[in-house]
Amino acid sequence: MTSLGAVFRPQLAPERLRAVAETADRAGLEELWLWEDCFREGGISTAAAALAWTGRVRVGVGLLPVPLRNVAITAMEAAGLHRMFPGRPVLGVGHGVQDWMGQVGARAESPLTLLREHLVALRALLRGERVTTEGRYVRLDDVALDWPPREPVEVLAGATGPRTVRLTGEAADGTVLTALTSPEGVRRARLLIDEGRAAAGRTGEPHRVVVYLLAATGAGAAERVRAELIAEGAGADPDLGVAGDAAEVAGAVRRLAEAGADSVVLQPTGDEPDPEGFVRFVAEDVRPLVP
Repeated sequence: MTSLGAVFRPQLAPERLRAVAETADRAGLEELWLWEDCFREGGISTAAAALAWTGRVRVGVGLLPVPLRNVAITAMEAAGLHRMFPGRPVLGVGHGVQDWMGQVGARAESPLTLLREHLVALRALLRGERVTTEGRYVRLDDVALDWPPREPVEVLAGATGPRTVRLTGEAADGTVLTALTSPEGVRRARLLIDEGRAAAGRTGEPHRVVVYLLAATGAGAAERVRAELIAEGAGADPDLGVAGDAAEVAGAVRRLAEAGADSVVLQPTGDEPDPEGFVRFVAEDVRPLVP
């Protein structure tokens, strides 16, 4: 069964989150995703609030930029969320937007090396291991969490380029793909992920693929999707984004699922006029049409 979610975009003020999260919970949405976008909203603070305001919806953060975060802090915060709200947080890490990382003096010379080191250390800490490592970027001396998660938890990683996608198969428990990923792009990503898993000897382990899908419904939906794709440099690619009623949106979700996506997260346009209505649309209208 394909998991279905929606994004609370950080173009909305933080004080809007509670109403959207509570609406998502009441409507039966499976996953509500948040972004740690510079310089809008922090991922952990918003996730903690959303989890506290709700009782059942899973809350994802996609993504936490690793150049901004010491891995011990990432592990401490992740472990705290998993212990307080077991089974509901979903955390992903990634390179971050390189221009933003440069603005804060955190741009890494080798983002791939940093992400690999961060993933290896983070997953070990969340397993309750004591870690000593002297990497190019990640350095830990006899570090262990006092309060690791009680149960195994997944760590996802975001990726766009082929080397990073392959790395997610090697070093993460799942992969997050952007809304500029077509069904064919999902198929290619799956092949690269499997290459990474095979290289790391992880072929027997599950690996979840999460894909964002830009979507809009109601008046002006097609124009809003088209404008956002053009702004992202994607032009009018017919395989990206979807505008229309529940049947049309569900069809686009199914195409991504058939290509290999385990979770499809509907991403409203940045100018979505009704965020609460959007999550209700996803949960109540689209969900019944997606197997």
